[in-house]
Amino acid sequence: MAIKIFVTATGQNFGKTTICISLLHLARKKYQRIGFIKPIGPKPVIFNGQAIDKDVALMTDVFDLTSDLEDMSPVLIYPDTTKKVVDGELQPEQLQDTILKACAELEKKCDFIVIEGTGHPGVGSIMKLSNARIAKLLDASVLMITGGGIGNMVDSIYLDLALFEKEGVAVKVVLANKLLPEKKKRTIDYVQRALANESFTVIGGFEYQPILANPTLRHVSKRLNLLLHGNQQDLGKVIHNVVIGASSTQKVAERLKSSTLLIVTSSRDELLVTLSQLYLMADYRDKIVGLIIPGVVPISKITQNIIDLSNIPYMRTDTKTTTDLYKLIVEDVSKTIAIDEEKLNLIKYLAENELDFSVFDTM
Repeated sequence: MAIKIFVTATGQNFGKTTICISLLHLARKKYQRIGFIKPIGPKPVIFNGQAIDKDVALMTDVFDLTSDLEDMSPVLIYPDTTKKVVDGELQPEQLQDTILKACAELEKKCDFIVIEGTGHPGVGSIMKLSNARIAKLLDASVLMITGGGIGNMVDSIYLDLALFEKEGVAVKVVLANKLLPEKKKRTIDYVQRALANESFTVIGGFEYQPILANPTLRHVSKRLNLLLHGNQQDLGKVIHNVVIGASSTQKVAERLKSSTLLIVTSSRDELLVTLSQLYLMADYRDKIVGLIIPGVVPISKITQNIIDLSNIPYMRTDTKTTTDLYKLIVEDVSKTIAIDEEKLNLIKYLAENELDFSVFDTM
């Protein structure tokens, strides 16, 4: 019988997908047959000609699980799916059966299966398929990921526990993730003591890692659907700061921080030329990740020549405003994609050095 771990989280951006990758990586060292399933897929993509959830596409790329695509992503959510359920056009029982059959097929082939929930434990309730309900249906052990401050963490855990208890599902392990290095030990100690009378185990996950929390140039290019010109070797560089080049050229240059992506309108010739030249200097190379150049005004010929000669990475758009671009980037928390080898290698290293697989293997 396969070991099944249902991974949920008390909120967004606590590293659920990162932990799923870590578990599968560690499991592969012990088991020959590993599997992954995202029962409810809220973000469909086309992968190898088939519609699947984007997290399934990621796991497939990372762990070469192409033979089980259909079972790994049994139910996809489209804009009209929930309305169809409420209107009676789509029955919750039908969706449940689809998920059960898919997981049963994976169990025949796998020794260890990671089941990734969607959002917080209540997501999917409108379809009678909350995370807690699916964990019950699949008879899986629950790993709950949390993060943030001590009080908020404990409050969120108790709030979500209620839903699992309603479904008769036991949470086995709570993992506090993405904690600041200087606060991790103290935070884990307080949370463990605050939850000492509970039946689950509280453990620490990974410390906050800017490389995992922030997007790469490649990710931003895909997110904005803009072609990246210039130095393609910098696609994997992580962006730590996003700056709008609105002030004077001198001030922008003086205030550059590490790994900065700059949004500079096409009419700012002097600033575009200066940044292109600075990109060629060793002292500034680590400060400038690249440029996004919005604006309906064409870039002047001489400025374009200087940009091209510098090989600075840049994206060009005449349909998105500076404000729109900035908002899209800073509000979008990076999702690891398989081609981001730097991130994936770090995740695997952290998993091997900071997670005790025996805790999950015996859940």
